[in-house]
Amino acid sequence: MSGFLAIARRELAGLFVGPLAWALLSIALLLQGWLFVLYLRTSGGDVDLSLRFALGESWAFWALLILVPPLLTMRMISEESRTGLLEFLLTAPVSDAAVVAGKFAAATLFLALLWATALVYALTTAGLGVPPDWGALLGGWLGAVACSALFVAVGLFASALTSTPIVAAFAAVILNLVFVTAPLLGGLSDQPAVRRAVARIDVIDHHKSAFLAGVLDSSYLIFFVAWTLFFLFLAVRAVEARRWR
Repeated sequence: MSGFLAIARRELAGLFVGPLAWALLSIALLLQGWLFVLYLRTSGGDVDLSLRFALGESWAFWALLILVPPLLTMRMISEESRTGLLEFLLTAPVSDAAVVAGKFAAATLFLALLWATALVYALTTAGLGVPPDWGALLGGWLGAVACSALFVAVGLFASALTSTPIVAAFAAVILNLVFVTAPLLGGLSDQPAVRRAVARIDVIDHHKSAFLAGVLDSSYLIFFVAWTLFFLFLAVRAVEARRWR
């Protein structure tokens, strides 16, 4: 895809230059660090359990995943569309897929760096003589990145549908909430068919059952890849529709 690397570098540099990304990063790191220490104390010094909480077992992790990707992506397409920059970009020799993929790569890499702070906690405890289960830790980090990639794709799709960043962020948050809460609510149903249907989009269960356990199951990985590609496809189609308006 022509222009992919240039767009990814531009978007990543824009994230680290802008104040919003730094504010989100600071809040997320402070929350993650405080909760890690809290879990470490309440679990009696169980490092592995504390790292699991930091990478998927806690409500804070999922709250961050629901909120942070939409805030990162809300301006990536909608703001450029409002200011006319997107039209200029679409007239350049760059494909629509490269535009979406470059923005997706930048936001996902940013979140991958955010979740990598768990590696710092692990190295610190290992230096103090309490090494973690490195396989489970790396699996949890990979799962966190996979979940982030899915929600980034959702955010880009929402951003491509509107020229108002706040509306894009709100729509993405609602879609993320559907992914997270629908299986929980569907599990209360008396209908087996409903429970089976919502189990297919159970992001939390897919993350915990494989990645947090340190097991790299291809079926769970395919689940995240397929849903991510689906929303990226929708985002590309939405950008193409803007080209012909």
